[in-house]
Amino acid sequence: MNVVVVGGGIAGVSTAAALRSQGFDGEITLVDAGEFPYDRPPLSKDYLAGTRPARQLALQQPSWYDDQRVRLVNRTTVTALRPAEGKLELSDGTMLPADRVVLATGGSAARPPIPGIDGERVHVLRTVEDADRLRPALTPGARILVVGAGLIGAETASTAVRLGCEVTLVDPQATPLAAALGPELATWLHDMHTWHGITTVQAAVESFTDRGDHVEVRLTGKAASRSYDAVVVGVGMVPHTGLAERAGLDVDRGILVDAGQVTSNPAVLAVGDPARPRGRARAEHWEAAQQDGARAAATLLGTAAPAPTAPWFWTDRHGRHIEAAGHMASAAETVVRGSCAEPSFAVFGLRDGRVVAAAAVDDSAAVRAARRMIDRRTPVDAGRLADPDVSLRALLRPER
Repeated sequence: MNVVVVGGGIAGVSTAAALRSQGFDGEITLVDAGEFPYDRPPLSKDYLAGTRPARQLALQQPSWYDDQRVRLVNRTTVTALRPAEGKLELSDGTMLPADRVVLATGGSAARPPIPGIDGERVHVLRTVEDADRLRPALTPGARILVVGAGLIGAETASTAVRLGCEVTLVDPQATPLAAALGPELATWLHDMHTWHGITTVQAAVESFTDRGDHVEVRLTGKAASRSYDAVVVGVGMVPHTGLAERAGLDVDRGILVDAGQVTSNPAVLAVGDPARPRGRARAEHWEAAQQDGARAAATLLGTAAPAPTAPWFWTDRHGRHIEAAGHMASAAETVVRGSCAEPSFAVFGLRDGRVVAAAAVDDSAAVRAARRMIDRRTPVDAGRLADPDVSLRALLRPER
């Protein structure tokens, strides 16, 4: 069997790696538009700050592709899928044989329909090229507006203020990320921006106007426009579904897939950011993309898929590491373990006496324990969970 993976992000590379680790002996081709497949999380942090070179972003070393017998076709895109013919067409006109195709096409940074958003001084941050274009604007004293206080926006604002910029962070929500992290932790994290010299504003953007040497920004509810040297818009991503649509696959806010990552055409699978399980929302986090690759490989090999686990993600800002697992929005109550004034602390979301979510600052162990509680549906006592003197390991063993 000849498998072609379209896209070299974490989902695509994970698919190829999982196929080989599970014993697949057929041909694997990985088609990627860039020079080499690279990791995206560092783009808003070390890479943007100039402390990590592009080569260190590589998901795998060049020798890995040879060792794993993965043919890497780089600087190339796929322009058409022809699953009925067992082939696909590349941007240079080459026809590539493919018994099965895995779409790992990723997405683009969202650009809301705001007047002036395509101006020269308005940036997004999704690719190495985006970061390369933005970095020269992040000079000491530069006035930078970051639109969106989610993960990318908060990380970019943190990097920019560390580089000496005068940063303003605007978001329509009073407490961004509250649904994902819980109100206690989300409030503490958003306040952290102010402690580090960032001006936070609750508003939406009405327009950008390029004035040559600066950009004027009008915010909702503000009488006067404000001037900035550069703007970074970090308000999510738009999945790349065009290739799937042209091939006649079912698409609805993503490429629709079943539990095995199979699209409406059994010869085509989809993984990562563009894939949307039928009846559910897309998952846009790093580990979710990695797990998609493992499921796709199991489907192609006809083996059992890995058991599902609670979703997990992480972010870094202002020198602090934050992790979260589960679905905090489904919690009926939250329990704080420790105190927000302490070096590390955690927040647990509970429903019906069981942990359904957790988030922590500089405490990866707490989130690892919480994931096991979620996956095992372990009953817990809220009072003991809140007590830092009670071992989380002990809570994993229900009292009899």
